[in-house]
Amino acid sequence: MLKDYYADLHIHVGRNQYGGPVKITASKHLTIENILLEASERKGIDIVGVIDCQAPAVLEELQQLLSDSKAVEKKEGGIQFGNTTLMLGSEIEIYDQNCAGPIHVLCYFPFLKSMTIFSNWLSDHMKNSQLSSQRFYGSAVALQQKTKELDGIFIPAHVFTPFKSLFGKGVRQSLEEVFNPEWIDAIELGLSADTHMADQIAELHRYTYVTNSDAHSLAKIAREYQLIRMAEPTFKELQMAFHQIEERKVIKNFGMNPRLGKYYTTVCQKCLRPYKESPCPQCESVTFIKGVADRIAELKTSSQPLSNRPAYLYQVPLEYIPALGPKTLDKLIDHFGNEMSVIHHVNKEALIPVIGNKIAEMIIQLREGKLLIESGGGGKYGKIAHK
Repeated sequence: MLKDYYADLHIHVGRNQYGGPVKITASKHLTIENILLEASERKGIDIVGVIDCQAPAVLEELQQLLSDSKAVEKKEGGIQFGNTTLMLGSEIEIYDQNCAGPIHVLCYFPFLKSMTIFSNWLSDHMKNSQLSSQRFYGSAVALQQKTKELDGIFIPAHVFTPFKSLFGKGVRQSLEEVFNPEWIDAIELGLSADTHMADQIAELHRYTYVTNSDAHSLAKIAREYQLIRMAEPTFKELQMAFHQIEERKVIKNFGMNPRLGKYYTTVCQKCLRPYKESPCPQCESVTFIKGVADRIAELKTSSQPLSNRPAYLYQVPLEYIPALGPKTLDKLIDHFGNEMSVIHHVNKEALIPVIGNKIAEMIIQLREGKLLIESGGGGKYGKIAHK
């Protein structure tokens, strides 16, 4: 029997078990065990993809969790910890001779053994495999091929962000400039794009879209995620869902309104105000950071929305709601179990005695995608507008 599972497949490790950095810009509290505890006990996320598992120190820590019986490796791939299954992933930067600019990609593998083989192989193509998102010295297709040799999943990451992404600056027009399209399993949209925006590019119509947090802190886990229909939360079932085999599939994407993303709007590079004319009327700068919406307009090859896409539901993380601070969030989790329950299931009448009518109403508006948004751009997030 098929069931539905919440999944966030792009979470960074900030520090390894020795206290050394993995993702330098990520929180020191983002350790493997903290990620799994946060996902399992507070967020209510069934599947997490940790995308720095190629780091040798992270591999050692995962092996220790298995040896200590704190986690169990599944026969069909993935590592079970509490209520959450960990998918072993790696974020890598590609910049080969065919790229117009650097591109980040995500590679996932079913078992610790296969990730260890991949990590050892990367050490011959990378200057420092202990750190996250490092440059791969080789061709994009060679990386795809190795991923497939190890029965892995290959996903271009946050494909529209202005920096280090497939369509941001990585290719001029088409993914076929860099990748073998047959060896791509899904497309990660990123915080500043949604399904409707991505489907304006015809060559993406064949792929499943995923929406992930790219979390650099514990609080950011599950700011974007998807609901996936599978028989059980394993690597093999995830592969099947991406290719819609035997009714496995992504059935809903939950993402922030793209206008909340850091790169939705084209802005002046100097003052970060919306850039509509040159020079900027505010500071007279002639340089700008092109927003995702404008970049997609340049690439547009289709005006026909796909009827078989899963629903893309706009949601805002609870931490974005004005007046809902850490103590109030803790109170909600104590009463209702985890954030997924609060966001999706608890009715307004049950919320009001715990947090009051005003915040309860904003949570319901969050659930229904009705909160007012001020757009972000140039590396600055959008925000919830005060009425």
